[in-house]
Amino acid sequence: MDQAAVMAEFEAAGALLRGHFILTSGLRSSVYLQCARVLMDPARAERLAKALAAKLAGIQVDLVVAPAMGGILVGHELARALGVPSIFTERVDGSFTLRRGFAIPQGAKVVVAEDVVTTGMSTRECMEVIRAEGGQVVAAACLVDRSGGRAELGVPHVALMALDLPTYQPDQLPPELQAIPPVKPGSRPGQAKG
Repeated sequence: MDQAAVMAEFEAAGALLRGHFILTSGLRSSVYLQCARVLMDPARAERLAKALAAKLAGIQVDLVVAPAMGGILVGHELARALGVPSIFTERVDGSFTLRRGFAIPQGAKVVVAEDVVTTGMSTRECMEVIRAEGGQVVAAACLVDRSGGRAELGVPHVALMALDLPTYQPDQLPPELQAIPPVKPGSRPGQAKG
C-alpha cells in the first residue's frame, strides 16, 4: 500500500481534518489525522495493519506493545497481522506502566505500535517500560509519521505514511491559525494527538 492509498483511506473515513489543533506535544497544527475514525471500520483497520506488518518483514517479533490510548487498536491489528500477542501501556500518575496483568517475557522482541508519531515522546516512553521489563525493542511502527522522519526513536521506524506537516509553538502561530480557535480532539485530556 503506497502513501497515496493510505491517504485515500484517511480521506474516505473523514479522518483528515483541517483547522487549528493542539497536538499531544503541545504544538499547534492546521492538519489533524483522526486515526480513531480511520480505525473504526474493522476492514479498513485490517488493511492498514497488514500493510504495516509487510513493512516489518524480516524483523523477528514476539510481541506488540502500544501506548494507550491511540496505539491500542493499531497494536492489536498489527499483532493479529503478525500472529503475535498485543498488550498496551497506560498512564498512571502521568507515566506509562503495564497494568491488567500484562507482562513482557525476558528478552522478548517487541515492536512498539502507534497511530501517529509527531515528536516520538509517547513511543520513547513506551520503549522505556518495555526495556525496564526486560524486553528488547526491535522496531517502532505507526500509521502516520508526521515528523517527516525526524522523530528520533533509536530503532528502525516504519510508517505507512510520512508527512512533513508544519507545527508551531503556541506563541508563534501564523496569522491564519491565530484567527481560528484551537480544537483539542486527542487522546490525552485537553490535547489532540494527530
